Amino acid sequence: MNKQKIFSFILLITGILSAQNAQKSDELYKDQTPLEIKLGYSNKDLNRNTDDSTFITTPMAYLHEGKWSEIEVNLRARGNFRRNECYFPPVKMKIKKKQYSGTIFDGNKTMKLVLPCKIEKENNDNVLQEYIAYKIYEKISPFHFKTRRVNIQFSEPKGKKVKEFQLKGFLIEDDKRVAKRHEGKVMERFIHPMAMQHVTSVQNAFFQYLLGNTDFSVAYQHNGKLLYIDKEIIPLPYDFDMTGWVNPSYATVNSTLGINSVQDRKYRGFKREQQYFDQVRGQFLDQKDALMEMVSSYQAEFSDPKEYQNMFEFMESFYEVLEDDTSFNKVIVAEARTK
Repeated sequence: MNKQKIFSFILLITGILSAQNAQKSDELYKDQTPLEIKLGYSNKDLNRNTDDSTFITTPMAYLHEGKWSEIEVNLRARGNFRRNECYFPPVKMKIKKKQYSGTIFDGNKTMKLVLPCKIEKENNDNVLQEYIAYKIYEKISPFHFKTRRVNIQFSEPKGKKVKEFQLKGFLIEDDKRVAKRHEGKVMERFIHPMAMQHVTSVQNAFFQYLLGNTDFSVAYQHNGKLLYIDKEIIPLPYDFDMTGWVNPSYATVNSTLGINSVQDRKYRGFKREQQYFDQVRGQFLDQKDALMEMVSSYQAEFSDPKEYQNMFEFMESFYEVLEDDTSFNKVIVAEARTK
């Protein structure tokens, strides 16, 4: 066998193994029913004693195919605002290969775990609203994070006592997995938005407008990542809690944008050729019924019917803008940024 054949054979085997690994790592996200898990740790300890390189280690039990199993996970608090403001800070989770191999978590070395922020009546509903936002973008763009809901039996040590919580949450795949799925890589440097791929940039901007989100920056990668795929730069949004869509009690308003509430929308996308606005507008309009139906499918899972109703009406108001030429041109096209 000559060198060229050997090289071709190695590439073939590498491709097969890569495909098998990708298939394994997608097992967690194939089933969209909530995964039952049990976790226990001190929120105070997580907040005070973890950073980008320091984690706490704790067992995590999970129910899969009718059987409880347990693995060891490493956790740290993430997010500057929420780790200061929230009772339950959002979590970065790492799992060693010897722990995840052969389990439903196989191939998922790193994930984010989104938890409720405050101990409030609507806390679990807010998490569900944010999860639904990820599912909407999944329908809009092929470049999205995969997610899986979890129901968490959370035990927090409080001195000699243990406080129990029943929480809703969800897992988010690592950005490097998203890049690998599209045979690309994650970019971690400033890129001007106008250097990014046109259609995906407008899709992202329309989606953020739908959510009433102004707490993001694609250039500085605030609540978003950038992918480099096929020589194009593509935005990858995440973290949607500080939006009109979720409208949490702790939301802060960027008054410099001339808005008084997170439910006051402000288009933050950049100026593009009209054809891209029209193309993405058409996509959202074509998908309206499917998106509204998908959102409606979660209605029974809300603890407070008002939380669902406010979210659904907020989506309807987005489509009122898209369906009216005058409103669309005034609040989206004319508001597109040039700097």
